[in-house]
Amino acid sequence: MAVPPLLATNHLLGSLLDALLLQRIKARIIGPGGPLAAFLKDFGPILLEKYKPRAILVFSAHFENTGETLVTDYGDENPLLMDYYGFPPETYQLKFKSRGDKKLADQVVELFKEAGHDARSISILEPRGRDGRGFDGPGLDHGVFVPFRIMFGEETSIPIVQVSIDSSLTPESNWKLGEVVKSLRKQGILILSGGLPIHNLRDFSSFSPDQAQPIYHSFHKAILDALQVSDHKERKTSLYNLTKHVGFRASNPREEHFVPIYVAAGAAEDEDLKILNGLYGIPTVAFGV
Repeated sequence: MAVPPLLATNHLLGSLLDALLLQRIKARIIGPGGPLAAFLKDFGPILLEKYKPRAILVFSAHFENTGETLVTDYGDENPLLMDYYGFPPETYQLKFKSRGDKKLADQVVELFKEAGHDARSISILEPRGRDGRGFDGPGLDHGVFVPFRIMFGEETSIPIVQVSIDSSLTPESNWKLGEVVKSLRKQGILILSGGLPIHNLRDFSSFSPDQAQPIYHSFHKAILDALQVSDHKERKTSLYNLTKHVGFRASNPREEHFVPIYVAAGAAEDEDLKILNGLYGIPTVAFGV
């Protein structure tokens, strides 16, 4: 069995959901007809065919917690947390059917405890966020189900477990999360960590390669340069130093969409990587290849 790589990818604003935002910025790069959606649609089936993962462990920019790591244990069907607000009714009808994996969830909790972290599983009875349909609920957030329904279709038989990122949002704390779960790859677990490394909703032009200011393009180039450092220790330093780049704060008024890359890198710290997609603002990276 081929050992699955660890992927740092990006979530879309999603299907019908992104239409209003994209009309405002006239950008198609992260929309349903843009290059990210096309890449994910082609990439998902190839990924499953090559690695045949036993399960998927996913980290998302939209699930963070303080003090303890939370691991979903949702049983026979993962609910969806539609954590977006004020969009047309049809955007709350999106479907993605999958199941959880109690054995994997318990294993992940135990790995974190062995590494000295506080950790526990959460069930469908425990809300983890506000749903745009008007209630607090459990579920996989849109940072998971939107790209996954494009990659894997509206239903998958592969179990999915989600883990929270550390809400301190530091490179160090989230790198450590990746270190904890890296051994699972040898057990056929596909690990994905998703965000959007240029995510400034105060400047909608930042999402468009044609309209974005030079500071955003400079930061995008710095990300690719850091990833391509061949020495693994120097690569880690270069990735950490991205938070000091002049374009970092403009690109990330808050860091939650950026730090998932540290989770991915931490789970393959001493391994090579390949940039699968270097498109502006939406790089996809396979660590451990």
